[in-house]
Amino acid sequence: MATNIIKKYRLLQPLNIETILTLKQITYFQENQIKGISLPEKFTFPFFYEPHELTKIATSELQHYLENHFDKEHNFGLDSSQNGLVIGKMFGVLVVQDKEGKLGYLSAFSGKLAGTNSHEIFVPPVFDMLEENGFFLREGEFVNETNRKIELIEANSEYILLKNKVENYLNQSNQEIDSLKLVLKQNKANRKKLRSDNKNVLSEDEYLIFEADLIKQSLRDKHLFNVLSKEWNDKITSVKEQLNVFETEIEKLKTERKEKSSTLQKQLFEQYSFLNKFGKTKSLGAIFSETVFGKPPAAAGECATPKLLQYAFLNDLKPIAMAEFWWGASPKSEVRKHKQFYPACTGKCEPILKHMLEGIVTDENPFLKNFGEGKQLEIIYEDDSFVVVNKPFDLLSVPGINVQDSVYTRLKMMLKSEPLIIHRLDMPTSGLLVVAKTKEVHKHIQKQFLNRKVNKRYTALLAREIEQEKGEINLPLTMNIEDRPRQMVCFESGKKAVTKFEVVERKNGKTKIHFYPLTGRTHQLRMHSAHELGLNAPIVGDDLYGNTADRLYLHAALLEFTHPISNQRMSFEVPEDF
Repeated sequence: MATNIIKKYRLLQPLNIETILTLKQITYFQENQIKGISLPEKFTFPFFYEPHELTKIATSELQHYLENHFDKEHNFGLDSSQNGLVIGKMFGVLVVQDKEGKLGYLSAFSGKLAGTNSHEIFVPPVFDMLEENGFFLREGEFVNETNRKIELIEANSEYILLKNKVENYLNQSNQEIDSLKLVLKQNKANRKKLRSDNKNVLSEDEYLIFEADLIKQSLRDKHLFNVLSKEWNDKITSVKEQLNVFETEIEKLKTERKEKSSTLQKQLFEQYSFLNKFGKTKSLGAIFSETVFGKPPAAAGECATPKLLQYAFLNDLKPIAMAEFWWGASPKSEVRKHKQFYPACTGKCEPILKHMLEGIVTDENPFLKNFGEGKQLEIIYEDDSFVVVNKPFDLLSVPGINVQDSVYTRLKMMLKSEPLIIHRLDMPTSGLLVVAKTKEVHKHIQKQFLNRKVNKRYTALLAREIEQEKGEINLPLTMNIEDRPRQMVCFESGKKAVTKFEVVERKNGKTKIHFYPLTGRTHQLRMHSAHELGLNAPIVGDDLYGNTADRLYLHAALLEFTHPISNQRMSFEVPEDF
């Protein structure tokens, strides 16, 4: 067995034979820990799952280790007295079975931990970029040295002086030329007036002499302009020629850096080579060449689950179940709760895991299932202009990639015509939707939404009691392109998202609340509820930003807008059933 393991590992990188044979990274369960627990019939679907009991045991042990025995210098943001940059981490466990049938688990973390990839109880990375004397650090030093050379040139006093001189000359030349242009423009206007005033006053011969003098004045003005322009052009060109000596060298170094970085990146993509159960390897570059990305996003291959599966396949361990959890303070942009389970990310992990899990039967992909099947779509109001419906939770507003059943498809069958969707609700959100019957009505009501003339009120149940009675949340949102459909808070490129709220009641450790969204961003209420800069209280049942439940407890209860034909204000209300 050891020979096969060594052969597999040599496909990637050298490994100490003793490490392979002893499998230091596997922690075996005690019999009394797992007595009576059945193995899962299928492997975990990594992108939506309820942790299996075995992964819960493994996670509990790993979290106990992190709390009591992890002594490396890493600031997770859990100890206010600790210095350094706060970096929470995603950790993962993989329950495995060895050739003798013994059950244990492997542990991993995403990225680096305490500035290194090497930790005793955690599996190694697929490729260790930090390996001493490795090509990445060696070739990376060339890039760093090039950066230092560029910085030295850019800090050179003569270079700075010449740059400032060019900038000052350009400013001075523009000012002087612009000032002269104004004078010449006024001179031209004066000549035009003189021509008009003297046209019918002077004799023909006198006017010819007068006109000749005006032409001389015009030519003199042009000459003055050309002389001034040439003087400044010569001065600026002279300084730019001196500056160009430095800039040419900088550009040369930047070109070398770009070429080296590109080569290094390609080498890196090839070094990240992922196994599957058949022993088939596939590089990071090859994996992502088949995706819309075209190339791997930053840190692809550094997540916990690919590391865990890689180690399992290298060491003839059978994957049984996986789980990932967050450890530490939440990053400011995302919603991450300490000790909470999360799925693998879609942007970086999904293409990799598609290859790594080839031939392994996983739990059903819930994104292929129609959760709205059998749920009734209730029509609240209908006339010749529009229809208002009460959408049940878990029914799509419009057809999805895998599921066609939706408000749109059902109304199309009911109305025997093409419904025009004006706005949407997330699949798990229930409540009121208005759908137009004509293009004119669609345009009219949509304009009301855009101009914020539509009043909306949502009711939600938050997972904890909050102190505030009412208030306003203003957190700009943007798509997390590496983990769709999750959103992120971004104060630089995020779109404005504003929500007013007021508490209805507090009961059994939860808060019922009314939301009044002033904007309509994707997952706005869910993010504003869950994010630590918002209410820091996820909506009950929010499987993206909180924890799963029997449903998402969010309901669009009130909808008010102006009728596009009668101009009458219309108000519809359906109370929540929770």
